[in-house]
Amino acid sequence: MMNKTPKQLRRAEPYRICTVGPKKRDGMSSDVVVNSSPQNARNITSGSSGMTFFKKYGQHMLKNPGILDKIVQAAEIRSSDTVLEIGPGTGNLTTRLVAIARKVVAIDIDARMIGEVKKRCIQIGYNNLTVIEGDALRTEYPKFDVCTANLPYQISSPFIFKLLSHRPLCAVLMFQKEFAERLLANTNEDKYGRLAINVRLFCTVTKVCKVAPGSFNPPPKVDSMIVKIVPRQHPLVVDFGEWDGMIRICFSRKRRILRSLFNKQSVLSILECNYKTWCSLNNQIPVDVPFKQHVMQVLESTGLVERRSITISIAEFLKLLLAFNEAGIHFMNVANPKSQDQTKVQSHIPQFLFEQDSLDQD
Repeated sequence: MMNKTPKQLRRAEPYRICTVGPKKRDGMSSDVVVNSSPQNARNITSGSSGMTFFKKYGQHMLKNPGILDKIVQAAEIRSSDTVLEIGPGTGNLTTRLVAIARKVVAIDIDARMIGEVKKRCIQIGYNNLTVIEGDALRTEYPKFDVCTANLPYQISSPFIFKLLSHRPLCAVLMFQKEFAERLLANTNEDKYGRLAINVRLFCTVTKVCKVAPGSFNPPPKVDSMIVKIVPRQHPLVVDFGEWDGMIRICFSRKRRILRSLFNKQSVLSILECNYKTWCSLNNQIPVDVPFKQHVMQVLESTGLVERRSITISIAEFLKLLLAFNEAGIHFMNVANPKSQDQTKVQSHIPQFLFEQDSLDQD
């Protein structure tokens, strides 16, 4: 379960923190990993609280024990880990997490859920839970090793990039099936686009399982899917501003060939302006051929000029960007003193929010 938030809100807001005290394991050693599905946790369902679930928060409580166990299994939680859970709801997953992790930090915008999950963990004898009442997109996260979350569609993209800036060991996340399929899409697949490409600069994404509406209370109107995200140990080396500028052009019409996309006057005008600025700043003499021809020569040198964006891999896009930059063609305003050095730099997590699928056109 995860709360919704307006896109225009960015600033961190004050949040309330409550720690339920030191961890208690009834005499067990702290390094013992117990069953992730204790019977007393399994028998308490979200319906037992009698709460009203709010549509504005996208509240759908996962109640299927088998799916809950798959989340825990995929997360590969160690007894020394701190787990960040976004949207604990009434605690159906939380009660499994506290039985394994050293500490669980749960964030929820709904104070009622915060109270319920605290109560349930205390009832089953675990006091290693810290709760934070606040918006997950605007709350500062404490240090953590693993993340679990159940997210509404409209905040899925910004949450991923906020999460990746913390570089956890892994994250097991519930998304609407349509969004998850966009994350998992590969070349030549209909949903392959900017989202899949940009996320994979920073991490690998694998499917855990599908989740039917009946696994929730109340049931949502759409299917869901759980994915596992693991940050790359060695992030790809690329200027993200340059990269995203090029990818936006390539996926403005992802089924058109690159020759057609880079033949647009609007695209050529911007690139030529950047090129002239780059030449001036670097004391370079502009090429003695029309700029359009210069662009096409770069495309032809990569062997991608007749390829459609939907068929091009990340490695090939990186090759294309390098060829453009080596020819002095840039996708950012190189005169901006705040822009990064135009040589390659290690990729970083962008500070803006990714727009939804309207950007990936046929």
